Amino acid sequence: MAYLTIYRDGDEPSLTLATDDEAEIREALAAKGVEYARWPVVEGLADDASSDDVLAAYAEPIAQLSEEQGYVLVDVAGLHPSDDPGWAATAAGARQKFLTEHTHADDEVRFFAAGSGIFYLHLDDDVYAVLGEQGDLLSVPKGTTHWFDMGTQPNFTAVRFFRDENGWVGDFTGNPIAERIPDFDTIVAGRGA
Repeated sequence: MAYLTIYRDGDEPSLTLATDDEAEIREALAAKGVEYARWPVVEGLADDASSDDVLAAYAEPIAQLSEEQGYVLVDVAGLHPSDDPGWAATAAGARQKFLTEHTHADDEVRFFAAGSGIFYLHLDDDVYAVLGEQGDLLSVPKGTTHWFDMGTQPNFTAVRFFRDENGWVGDFTGNPIAERIPDFDTIVAGRGA
């Protein structure tokens, strides 16, 4: 289940809200035009299941959402811990790519089939850090400034929805705000503290 923290931006950002209450999260995000929903989790699907297996397991809700919203491309992205000697460098590179604030000409829609990650939404003077976990669906409107942190030990599988056949295309803002806001590891460690 999602966990939401809201920070007021500044030289030293201040925490204004921390909650794992689903109704409160949905209401806070809806007030900013961001949709949050929960899908039933398919039991028995391995965290590191293949893309084909993930898409097959969630075929019905994927098809329904795609038809309702006009998505033309659906794929699966994920990273999971590995004994491969190059894994740490691959994970660090992937993490760094998405840690910089950016926007999209398309909505950013993600369903967490496994694991977790945080979408940071820069809305006015606040940053909404939405920790998405297995079963969480987040739809961020196009043009919303945001970034994504998968942590120093990425472990997630996410279904991605696009209206553009080109898939993920980011327009980076150059704003260093992500350097001021607590990262994935800090928020997860402090959750419930």
